[in-house]
Amino acid sequence: MTQPLLVIAAGGTGGHMFPAQALAEAMLAQGWRVKLSTDARGARYTGGFPHEVEIEQVGSATFARGGIAAKLTVPFKILGGSIAAAGRMLRDKPAVVVGFGGYPTIPAMTAAFVLRKPRMIHEQNGILGRVNRIFAKRVATVACGTWPTELPEGANGVEVGNPVRGTILERAGAGYIAPGDYPMSIVVMGGSQGARILSDVVPPAISGLPSEIRRNIRVSHQARAEDLDRVAQYYADEGIPADVQTFFNDVPTRMSEAQLVITRAGASTIADLSVIGRPSILVPYAAAAADHQTANAQGLVNAGAAILVPEKDLHVESLSEQISSVLGDPQRAMNMAQSALACGKPDATETLVELTQNLAQTRG
Repeated sequence: MTQPLLVIAAGGTGGHMFPAQALAEAMLAQGWRVKLSTDARGARYTGGFPHEVEIEQVGSATFARGGIAAKLTVPFKILGGSIAAAGRMLRDKPAVVVGFGGYPTIPAMTAAFVLRKPRMIHEQNGILGRVNRIFAKRVATVACGTWPTELPEGANGVEVGNPVRGTILERAGAGYIAPGDYPMSIVVMGGSQGARILSDVVPPAISGLPSEIRRNIRVSHQARAEDLDRVAQYYADEGIPADVQTFFNDVPTRMSEAQLVITRAGASTIADLSVIGRPSILVPYAAAAADHQTANAQGLVNAGAAILVPEKDLHVESLSEQISSVLGDPQRAMNMAQSALACGKPDATETLVELTQNLAQTRG
């Protein structure tokens, strides 16, 4: 019997790709074939996908980039990509199509709608992205990674949680070592956008910690390429052991070994923090559409697992005090770690797999 086919449509950021990768891994383990539909930009982020996943590039575009001439070509690129995606679906006959947001998902989701293929979308954030908002009422289910999620009237939302990669699940609930008079790790992650302010403020804030805390600090700091040298030099000049890179391939390990994580509030990062269970200081990206990162952070903040610092309030002195309030209080840090863990949904992938398999029983 032919293995059923799942087509995953996902955009070119980690926030879209990580949960898509998690579903791909799980569905392959269930004996399904999996294809990923994305554009050329998205294809650059597929290195972590299992090699069994076939990558299909389709034409797509966004009105958010480029000049007037580029914007005029957008409808034609999307139309061409949608026609190509429909042709592939007529040939491949997927059992289900699942979209994870981002403009590269438009062609596959449009083709699935026109051909009446069983389909759903997964929304990572507490506020629907632009593309997912278009399709929310045109799919059987909106699987919500953050709950509650703002949904248009008539959309069928289901609380699922955000699937995390297998490497994160391997560290789920990893034992937390509370701060003390021994080496302590701080992980700093800014994501692919808007990390400049973290590189400006976090290093001097760490440098300003009380000596009894600072002498034990080790830092893993993710910085943009243009900030890499100056951040590394600052830590070196201050005598603070630091590993500064543009990207960490071993985030699960670093996060599980950390006493504190200072980061943006992307949906995948929030999911990782809650599945592993770590205290955090969250600085939502101020330019995020509809301020969705603040919505993402709210669950951990309300649970007492995280400190929320709006970008406009991120200053060296106050951040230094906030770091001290966690690393200088072992019981508080332990309580934050346990509260984060209580917010986790390590079974999010299993729930999404179940929804996908149930959807395959329908006929569009």
